[in-house]
Amino acid sequence: MTDRTEKVIFAEGITKSFHGNNVLKGIDLSVGKGEIFGLLGPSGAGKTTLIRILTGQLKPDGGVSHINGVNSQSITGEQCRSYGIMMESFGVYERLSCFDNLKVVAEVYHIGNEKIRHALAEVGLSDAEKTPAGKLSKGMKSRLRLARVIMTEPDVFFLDEPTGGLDPATTDSIQRLILSERDKGKTVFLTTHDMSEAERLCGNIALLCDGKIIERGSPTEICRRYNHQRRLLVHLVDGTDMEIPHDRQAAGIISSLIESGRAETIHSSEPDLRTVFTELTGKELTV
Repeated sequence: MTDRTEKVIFAEGITKSFHGNNVLKGIDLSVGKGEIFGLLGPSGAGKTTLIRILTGQLKPDGGVSHINGVNSQSITGEQCRSYGIMMESFGVYERLSCFDNLKVVAEVYHIGNEKIRHALAEVGLSDAEKTPAGKLSKGMKSRLRLARVIMTEPDVFFLDEPTGGLDPATTDSIQRLILSERDKGKTVFLTTHDMSEAERLCGNIALLCDGKIIERGSPTEICRRYNHQRRLLVHLVDGTDMEIPHDRQAAGIISSLIESGRAETIHSSEPDLRTVFTELTGKELTV
């Protein structure tokens, strides 16, 4: 396992049970600075439980975890300021306006009104500054939760299903904000059941199923690892498709199709993450 001092987030041998149900069964992982790391799995796989342990909200039955070299179970209030958490269970105050929702946290962090308004602008809620949170759509509430994290300017973001159940436009908006934070050098620990989201955002991922990490690596590496068919898919200008074995003879066939003007598009047959997950677990990935 990588030296914990070299990583922003580190976990080794994390176990947790509830009422005899083993939710986490020896989780090892590490996340480097400026990385978006994705923990993927269906609802109930243990993703939220792991975030709670990593951030010191929940005590593991076994194992150890660190953030910036500090044991998660002994992080002080001041050290907590280095990371921000976006979870659906961290609700909003329905009767307070968007501005006042952030003001509650801002006063704890000694943050001025200018930063509150900047955070609202970052997530596209400037026009809703005075709107009671109870009147916001689900997507707007998600953006408000994200604004609460952005406002405190943490080094590490823990985002638990940040786009779950949202429409495509809102999902795209939040994903672009996450990429923007990465580009600022922030470290992001992201949980999701959305494989396409992981492929877009994450440099490295871990697939979690039944409390165990069953595969890890970059999305591209994992998909290539399970590319058993190794075939090229060629769409021809006449509208038909061809499958060609990805071997030594493929170059000649492809060259002939291109020279004759018959080939329109050429793609490899690598599986996506959803297909890999199904192969490894025998289960469909559902929310």
